[in-house]
Amino acid sequence: MESEIYQREYTRDFVARWDKLIGWQGRARSEGGFFEDLLNQHNCRRVADIATGTGFHAIMLADQGYEVTASDGVKAMVDKTQENARQMNVGLKDAQVADWRELDKVFAPNSFDAILCLGNAFTHLFDEDDRKTALTAIRNVLAPNGIAIIDHRNYDKILDQGYDSKHQYYYVGSGVEVRPVNIQDDMVRFKYEYEDGNSFYLTLFPLRQNYMTNLMEEAGFASVTNYGDFRKRFDPADVDFLQVVGRKPRH
Repeated sequence: MESEIYQREYTRDFVARWDKLIGWQGRARSEGGFFEDLLNQHNCRRVADIATGTGFHAIMLADQGYEVTASDGVKAMVDKTQENARQMNVGLKDAQVADWRELDKVFAPNSFDAILCLGNAFTHLFDEDDRKTALTAIRNVLAPNGIAIIDHRNYDKILDQGYDSKHQYYYVGSGVEVRPVNIQDDMVRFKYEYEDGNSFYLTLFPLRQNYMTNLMEEAGFASVTNYGDFRKRFDPADVDFLQVVGRKPRH
C-alpha cells in the first residue's frame, strides 16, 4: 500500500462532510483543553497543525491567540480550513498544502515551537521510510525544545481485541457511523457511512504504541510520553486514542 492513497480517498464530497463527523463543540468539550495545556506547559506560541483537516484545532488555537500555521497533504482540506476560518473570523498566519515528508522544504528550520499531527493522520503513511522521513522533517522545522504531538487510534486494542469505540472523545458528530471493514496486521480500512446513504473509506496503517514511541526516539525526539484519551495514566486496553508527545532536544 502506498503512502499517497489518502489523497485519492479524501474526495471533495468527503471533505465537505468532514465537519459533520468531527462535531466541533463536542470535540472541544471532550478534549478539555489538553492541547492548550501542553502548549502552555512548554511555552509554545508558534504552532503548526500539519494535518489540519477542516481546521478544527488550527482555528481553535488561533482564536486563543496562538500564531498558527495550518497545512495538510490534501488541497481540499486546506481550502475548507481557510473557508471555516473566514466564516469564524479567525486569522491564521498561513495555510498551505504540504507533504509531511517534505515539510522542511516548505518551512524554514526552527520555525515552530510545536507541531500537531492529529486525528489519526500519521497512520496514512504506509512505508516505514516515509514515516522516518516525515519525523525527521518535523524535527527539523521545530525550534530547539519544541514539541511534536501525534495522535492515533489505539491499534493495539483493535488488532488484539477487535474494534469498539466509546465515541466519547473523537468523531462525536451525528449522522455518521464509523467502523472498520477490514482489519489486518499491516492495514485497517475504515468505512464512514452517512445517514443519507453515502459511504467513504480510509485505508490506514495500524501503528502500535511501542513501535511509535521507538520511532519517535529513533528520529531524535527526547522525553517521549504517551497519553491515552488525554490522560497520562490510562489502561492501554481501554482507551480509543493515544497521544504521543516528543521534545526536540536543545542541543
